[in-house]
Amino acid sequence: MKPLAIRAYTATTALGRGREAQAGALRERRSGLRRNDFGKAPLDTWIGRVDGLEDEALPPAWAMWECRNNRLAWLALRQDGMIEAIEAARERYGADRVAVVLGTSTASIGATEEAYERLQDGAFPDELARPQVHTPHSLGGFVQQALDLRGSCVTVATACSSSAKVFAQASRLIEAGLADAAVVGGVDTLCGSVLFGFNSLELVAAQPCRPFDAARNGLSLGEAGGFALLERAAADDAGLQLRGYGESSDAHHMSAPHPEGLGAGLAMRDALARAGIAAGEVDYLNLHGTATPANDAVEARAVAALFPASLHASSTKGWTGHTLGAAGIVESVFALLALERGFLPGILNSDTPDPDNGPQIRFGNAERGIRYAMNNSFGFGGNNCSLVFGRA
Repeated sequence: MKPLAIRAYTATTALGRGREAQAGALRERRSGLRRNDFGKAPLDTWIGRVDGLEDEALPPAWAMWECRNNRLAWLALRQDGMIEAIEAARERYGADRVAVVLGTSTASIGATEEAYERLQDGAFPDELARPQVHTPHSLGGFVQQALDLRGSCVTVATACSSSAKVFAQASRLIEAGLADAAVVGGVDTLCGSVLFGFNSLELVAAQPCRPFDAARNGLSLGEAGGFALLERAAADDAGLQLRGYGESSDAHHMSAPHPEGLGAGLAMRDALARAGIAAGEVDYLNLHGTATPANDAVEARAVAALFPASLHASSTKGWTGHTLGAAGIVESVFALLALERGFLPGILNSDTPDPDNGPQIRFGNAERGIRYAMNNSFGFGGNNCSLVFGRA
């Protein structure tokens, strides 16, 4: 594929707001996880909660979009010069030539939960009777309006791969001539459906998650928002780029990965082929690494079958928790930080490597200049996506 320039990027997670907060916590090995204090009857687990959302009401002009998810979107957009970069792209190309492609798993379902809890004579209370919020497209609709854009607006909802697949969708829109630039990203926030839904699948750990540890027993859930601005790369661009993407849908099971990592391997190979590089050229891989026994075992096998021992591969979910539909963008931001700063995070909370881990999986942080970084995001139903980022 033709490289796409990444003109701006940002993330807001339990680690803090913006790139510096993420980079500082990764370097200091400081987790954002805390004992669950979300909801009326908190589940006994640990979560990655973004502080301050309760005090971050949307501007009055956008009150019809009010919900926790859109609050986090607006908070994340205001970091790292993101809005200014998007405004410049809008001036450069026109509002109808800048696409919005966003991923989410649950969108604003937290507001819908509250509306049903407060039914009055079978109807939503007046302050929650806002149909545009109670849809999967709430996030995209809000962001497009907030940014005053009029191009294609796409919502990708493939569970935990959602905001990785937005890069692929944006690339296709630009390549097809339907857009000149694209705002990509994703937002997911904590809600009862997520916490108790994952717990019903027996996937939630009572203690902070331990990716790729021999004694791992489940994930920690989190919330986050992140964005990036993509456009065609010029011949003299010297910055960060999207170099390749790979997607697969193995459809093995609704909530379990293919036991041999078929979909994971297909996505990684597809991304490398589209980027035009060999597996041995990748320096850092941010793993999906949820800390469930099945996911980590399958991903470790798929990585060992494809990459040499020199690869530095790690899961960063011990810092942020599993942010579901936002995981793809958050962990892409971590891969971009690795490219930009030469800092490769390890794995947090894990002490004893699973004996089935390959040599690629690293628990400790490292520092060195790198040329290519990848990100894996694998979702329910076998929806898999791998991304390759590079420096021009």
